[in-house]
Amino acid sequence: MSRNDERFDGEIEKPEYDAPAGGWGSLSGILAVTMDAEPELATIATLRRQNKPGGFMCASCAWPKPADHAPFEFCENGAKATIWELTRDRCEPEFFEAHTVSDLRDWSDHELEMTGRLTEPMRYDAARDTYVRTTWEEAFAAIGSRLSAIEPKRSVFYASGHAGLEASYLYALYARLHGHNNLPQSSNMCHETTSVGLKEVIGSSVGTVIWEDLKETDCFFFFGQNPGTNSPRFLKPLSEAKKRGATIVTFNPLREPGLLAFTSPQDPVDMLTGGETKISDHYYQLKAGSDIAALTGLCKHVLERDDAARHTGADRILDTAFLDEHTTGFAAFEAFLRETSWEKIEAETGLSRNDIRQAGDVYAKAERVIGVYGMGLTQHPLGATNISMFVNFLCMRGNIGKLGAGCCPVRGHSNVQGQRTVGISEKPSLIPNDRLRDLFGFEPPMEEGYVVTEAMEAALAGEVKAIVSLGGNLCRALPERQSVEKAWSGMDLTVMISTKLNRSHLHPGKEAYILPCLGRAEVDEQETGNQYVTVEDSFSHIHASIGHRDPASPHLLSELEIVARLAKATLPENPKVTWDAWIADYGLVRDLIEKTYPDDFRDFNARMKEPGGFWRGNPARERIWETESGRAEIRVPEKLNARGFEETAGRFNLITVRSNDQFNTTIYGYTDRFRGIEGTRDVVLMNEEDIAELGFSPGDTVSLVNDLSESRSTTHRLGGLVVTPYDVPRGTLAGYYPECNVLVDLMEGDELSKTPAYKSIPVRVERDPAA
Repeated sequence: MSRNDERFDGEIEKPEYDAPAGGWGSLSGILAVTMDAEPELATIATLRRQNKPGGFMCASCAWPKPADHAPFEFCENGAKATIWELTRDRCEPEFFEAHTVSDLRDWSDHELEMTGRLTEPMRYDAARDTYVRTTWEEAFAAIGSRLSAIEPKRSVFYASGHAGLEASYLYALYARLHGHNNLPQSSNMCHETTSVGLKEVIGSSVGTVIWEDLKETDCFFFFGQNPGTNSPRFLKPLSEAKKRGATIVTFNPLREPGLLAFTSPQDPVDMLTGGETKISDHYYQLKAGSDIAALTGLCKHVLERDDAARHTGADRILDTAFLDEHTTGFAAFEAFLRETSWEKIEAETGLSRNDIRQAGDVYAKAERVIGVYGMGLTQHPLGATNISMFVNFLCMRGNIGKLGAGCCPVRGHSNVQGQRTVGISEKPSLIPNDRLRDLFGFEPPMEEGYVVTEAMEAALAGEVKAIVSLGGNLCRALPERQSVEKAWSGMDLTVMISTKLNRSHLHPGKEAYILPCLGRAEVDEQETGNQYVTVEDSFSHIHASIGHRDPASPHLLSELEIVARLAKATLPENPKVTWDAWIADYGLVRDLIEKTYPDDFRDFNARMKEPGGFWRGNPARERIWETESGRAEIRVPEKLNARGFEETAGRFNLITVRSNDQFNTTIYGYTDRFRGIEGTRDVVLMNEEDIAELGFSPGDTVSLVNDLSESRSTTHRLGGLVVTPYDVPRGTLAGYYPECNVLVDLMEGDELSKTPAYKSIPVRVERDPAA
């Protein structure tokens, strides 16, 4: 029985949470995880070093680290991630002697994590159905020999976003020296829509905002991003902006406490008095997937106000100078806005035109606006259209490329952006292959590789034979879990570089290895001493990170050393490729990164310890548009919603959400404090009127079934979900990620980036037969 089942008492009420984000609730959440993880006694000292110069960078989200840091420069999520990694529990070889892989498949994700840190390299013994102890030398030799025997393009090297820039650069080099570009990454499941879609319209695959902009803006527009759960350190600059008079406007299907009010745990007065800062001045709960329509309404109102200003001779609302000099396509977009009726916009969003006009008035009056978005925009079949519409909206008043304004996608994993920067990409067109050719004396492969969903599809077809996973838990993170597990276990070789046990370890290939690595807070002692690694944050700043804790086991190796020794065991010798020297001194790898990407990493070793990180630059912020037209491209959307399916009777749009007691697929516990849900994750959040219309009652147990007629399978079903009344728009349902991933087809995703459509899942609701 899982801990989930043990803690849930079967009773359900309408959940509520009326306290602000942060505050004592945040401290209680940290305490609960501390009691579960039972970390080492020096953890507090470790937390004091988190996100500071001379310390280590948080392994949780990619929120920037300020130069003027606070005494405790971490949030609830960051503290949980560090405490969870520094647990005293150990998953030693003896554990596997007592448990077969088949038995472990019945354990919950939380129970698997609670076994503690992996301590030694392990090899799967199929005859005994368990993992057995092996040595590093044996593991590297066997893996290298097996990879060498497999055609390179049939191997996939996946990266989760955790490894630093140095290990990531060598990992990408390893793949290309091996002969393939099969380098999918965790961004394929979240912000690849940004990497591809934003690149098309402004020429940059990352946001244009930096820390100084947060201090100068007078308005934020939020779409589909929840800082309370996903990036709590964002709440501090938001509350500071509110105190100096900035306005915050939010469009989101669910009312999230982190976007309503915040009490800073670092403010003694607020903590003692219950003081709080209101975050959103205006909060609009639009129907899931209707962001294109909402943005159309905002732009339409701005245009109408500009018409009125021209008629009266008042100052223009549109920034015509910016539009004329820096954009293309506005005339067609203007025609689209005039042709689109308010009735269509209202029907699509579920909002009134007065609500949208109210928000549009805020935008029209603001001088400097930052547009913030998250996976609520990216994880749809038309996610890239969501982003291009957001860019259209910002361009109308010149809010890209000026102080206090810009486009701000919030990344969710510590170095997910940086890994792309240093070469982990399936697209050879994005790689400086000429420099790699000169530096290492080989001919880089030019065939485009797989994104992660394509890789699993190819594995199901028998075309991919091996996967090396630098972190991650793809069997849980990807859609269509049953198919992914089948693909994983059907491969000739699976290699997992991990800190803790997870579900992907439980579907081993014909040969399978678990290679345990150091955590970021731990000492990485090499020949030249304790090594720094570097990471990139969401604002394109590069930070140095160094660990100070003793490793969880003397048998652990760093991610960089594991990558380099795997490569050395796989590849023929090359005098220009000096794996041993790179293991001994990571500074040599940073020199290579600088030579490969000289514009981004000038004086890399000298600058990496700068407080607040050094900025690697962004042409779009300087209004240099590296697009096909040489301008910011304003595009006309083909549809008013991003869902990819039509509304019909009985069909709902399910969005997946995270609790504040998890990080990606890591489940710390069963308390979703912000949504008032305790003891379970097996719920479906529904509008009370929808519950009544379907003939259900709160507490009923139901199944969700994928209702996309063209889906290749009719078995995308998830049962045992408790009907839970919640404040969501009619027609919208919410359930937890990753549990609800089984309802998404593997190839249902953004048309441009193939990012899975975790926020556009067409489902019908059926009563469970056993209920």
